[in-house]
Amino acid sequence: MPRSDTTEPTHLPPFERVVADHGPTVLRVCRALLGPTDADDAWSETFLAALRAYPALRPGSNIEAWLVTIAHRKAIDVHRLRGRAPVPTEIVPERPATAGLPGSGDDQLWSAVAALPFTQRAVLVYHYVGGLPYAEIGAILGNSADAARRAAADGREALRRSYHAETGSRS
Repeated sequence: MPRSDTTEPTHLPPFERVVADHGPTVLRVCRALLGPTDADDAWSETFLAALRAYPALRPGSNIEAWLVTIAHRKAIDVHRLRGRAPVPTEIVPERPATAGLPGSGDDQLWSAVAALPFTQRAVLVYHYVGGLPYAEIGAILGNSADAARRAAADGREALRRSYHAETGSRS
């Protein structure tokens, strides 16, 4: 007689398919929020946490938005950890490689995105890289859809100002 706690509910696809279907999107979100150095670890932590919680996921849930929410929380954890970590001052850090970043080849744009406040950067990444609507982004961030739209508008405006100032181009 099979144990009921080891079988997956019938309303959910196999977790392996969830990883195959949504893994690339979650990785793009992690890379855009954290950069290439921390993205792989955040991706792994996202799916480990998701695997633990997957059997309790409600039927009809948006799995992609759920995974992006978990990735968002993992990204916050990384940012908090960075804030507490000591930074050596005698050694100049190497510049991180841009291979594999969304839009790689345009270092100035991604540098400008990385300079945005976390909420603005997160909203822009979730909307443009992750393809999520503002209502779901607001829920991920614990805000309303209007607050997410406002953060996106502020982020886009900041990007227009800083990116065009750095490149010398005109809008």
